[in-house]
Amino acid sequence: MAGSDVYQVGFATSCYKNDWEFLLKTNRLNRMIQLNDYNFAEKILYINNVKDRNKVKNHAEKLVQSGILTGYIFVQDYAREALAFFKIDKNSFNGGYYYAIQDLVAIYLCKTEYFLFYTTDSIMESRFNWIDPAVRIMKDNDSLKVANPLWNNRHGEAKRVSLREEKDFYIGFGFSDQCYLVKTAEFRAPIYGEKNDASERYPAYAGESFEKRVDAWMRNHNYYRLTYKNNSYLHQDFPKNILARKLALVLEDFPRNILTRKLAFVLGKF
Repeated sequence: MAGSDVYQVGFATSCYKNDWEFLLKTNRLNRMIQLNDYNFAEKILYINNVKDRNKVKNHAEKLVQSGILTGYIFVQDYAREALAFFKIDKNSFNGGYYYAIQDLVAIYLCKTEYFLFYTTDSIMESRFNWIDPAVRIMKDNDSLKVANPLWNNRHGEAKRVSLREEKDFYIGFGFSDQCYLVKTAEFRAPIYGEKNDASERYPAYAGESFEKRVDAWMRNHNYYRLTYKNNSYLHQDFPKNILARKLALVLEDFPRNILTRKLAFVLGKF
């Protein structure tokens, strides 16, 4: 049974041709949702750049029928509409289009007051409702625009990049698309055209990515991020080796004990 539903929050994640099986052929997507311990008003999967649209659709439909998802959307069906709404030229991504478009479409279509997004390869370490305490603080401080748990248990790094602390949160600059909770109305606006020198730290291969654009906007306007201290999400690339991928798919349905986590970590290095 999920926890609080005090605030109207929508959950979203996306998949593409190289990772959709990890979400739709295993219990991973259900765990991604349940580990937040929240009654989400909507749970949407955004499907981006897949080879066999019908095959992926059939698997996604099963999750809707089972109640794990409330819906799924093919990103390209709304990409042009979203770019026009946000006033973004597709060519401006400089090679980063497929790294950014699912986030923009998801925010554009979001119907809830708050929007929570995870990348496919990010998941909470343990079940915990971090959303309510984050929203309570964000509602009382207009300079706080995004929240996330710790990443990979890196307390030292989160503390180092923070500007100040509260009881349960680090507060500072920064943004990651791996996991973020935002107020939908503030991000459903043409805010994605700004630049900041500090935002050039993001990987060059992703071009003018979504996270780079958000980071620049936040820094330019002195907007800050909340990082919840008491729980962490884990971000780990899926294996690229074919045999390792097949084994990892099997492990996704195993209980997440120490042994399977360590093995999954090793597989992620292939």
